[in-house]
Amino acid sequence: MTQIQLSDAQSVILSTACARDDGAVFPVTTTLKGGAVGNVCKSLLNRGLIEEIEATDLNTVWRHDEERGPITLRATPLAYTALGIADETSEAVRAETATAPEPVKRRSGTKQQVMIDMLSRPDGATIEEIADITGWRSHTIRGSMSGALKKKLGLTITSEKVDGRGRVYNITC
Repeated sequence: MTQIQLSDAQSVILSTACARDDGAVFPVTTTLKGGAVGNVCKSLLNRGLIEEIEATDLNTVWRHDEERGPITLRATPLAYTALGIADETSEAVRAETATAPEPVKRRSGTKQQVMIDMLSRPDGATIEEIADITGWRSHTIRGSMSGALKKKLGLTITSEKVDGRGRVYNITC
């Protein structure tokens, strides 16, 4: 198994969370300033070392979600493994987090969903066609395809040049 490299701040936050009975990240004990705690937590989230759960204590809220309400963070089983911790606490957290991850929820009726629907058609869509429907500019559409659709949602987008239409983009399965 590959060793996970952690920065000093990531190590402090993660080891403090793993030392707690419930694996809670908050309250953070490190002296990071400004948005640094948020940046460290985001990187740990992206690496799967911490996860979002519903908050029961309002002093430990990470963010507010429209559907689930207040959200906090806790260490995942991968965090215990990365730090080399294997005890009954980590086993209890592992058993608690053994459920399958929730699928990505997308709101219907958004411009992003409209763009996904257009790109999912058999004949795909051009930047101009998407711009006509969404009102977005071309650079916003390309950025959304690259960032939100490819990187965040993990969709595969292909493009090809079609005579009479120009460059056509498709979402492939």
